[in-house]
Amino acid sequence: MKDTYLTIETPSIGEYKEKGSKFIAYTFPVYSEEEVKECLEVVKKEHFKARHYCYAYRIGLDGKRFRANDDGEPSGTAGRPILGQIDSFGLANVLSIVVRYFGGTKLGTSGLKRAYKESTKDAFQQAQIVEKIIEDQFHVVFDYVATSDVMNFIKNEGFKILKASYENKTTLLMTIRQSDVKRFKETLEKIIGVKVNQL
Repeated sequence: MKDTYLTIETPSIGEYKEKGSKFIAYTFPVYSEEEVKECLEVVKKEHFKARHYCYAYRIGLDGKRFRANDDGEPSGTAGRPILGQIDSFGLANVLSIVVRYFGGTKLGTSGLKRAYKESTKDAFQQAQIVEKIIEDQFHVVFDYVATSDVMNFIKNEGFKILKASYENKTTLLMTIRQSDVKRFKETLEKIIGVKVNQL
């Protein structure tokens, strides 16, 4: 089961110039279309004199939530090359916006494709690419008498406790790597004798 993905840690900037035109690429880690809109607004405010704000994003791990926008450039010359770079770096939960300042000379479709590709590539090369682990959260409540057995199991497996309280009953808030969830639930339910709930 694949429970990791590559993304960028923080926003980054790249640039490409050709025949007087300037292409400035911004990359952002994003998790929703709402965040995409917010990032676009920020970039448009900063570059209010630019001609085009082309972008692409890929959100989620199934690869199905994506968009490539040419923002007035000839069809397929901007959004697709930007998305192509997201995919060639193997990234998820990422947005790239390329701002274009027109330099007076037309670049043609191949020139545009190259410019949008190279500026985006430069931004991703400047970015810190990280591997993220997908985890599920669990809220576990059980009788205090089982605490030492549970703690030994958690310690031996190296599972993470986010929050714990010990009163009549022990309450744990935990994050478990997705590939470990089945084993975690089955073993813990045997120890405490009750069902373990995912948040």
